[in-house]
Amino acid sequence: QVQLVESGGGLVQPGGSLKLSCAASGSIFRLYSMGWYRQAQGKQREFVATITSGGSTNYADSVKGRFTISRDNAKNTGYLQMNSLKPEDTAVYYCNAAGPKAYWGKGTLVTVSS
Repeated sequence: QVQLVESGGGLVQPGGSLKLSCAASGSIFRLYSMGWYRQAQGKQREFVATITSGGSTNYADSVKGRFTISRDNAKNTGYLQMNSLKPEDTAVYYCNAAGPKAYWGKGTLVTVSS
């Protein structure tokens, strides 16, 4: 069983930065791929970025070059550094851990607005 808790969301101006964290319970986290997804109001949840247990990363085209996903297995924590934020990045951001089962956090709201 893996429980995920996101933090770090908030209100930021366009062009600003935020760093999201995903704290995981359970030592098996290090064996799982970890991802970030987002859901804007009225839209479907979409892929943002993922990182494997070995550290390989993949990004959606819309965030490539602006967002960086990382993880610290010793701390059972994943991160999403978001730079050059745009209003269209406004969404609830969810952490995901994928292995034999998939787990989701409850999300953290990111609002990009002046």
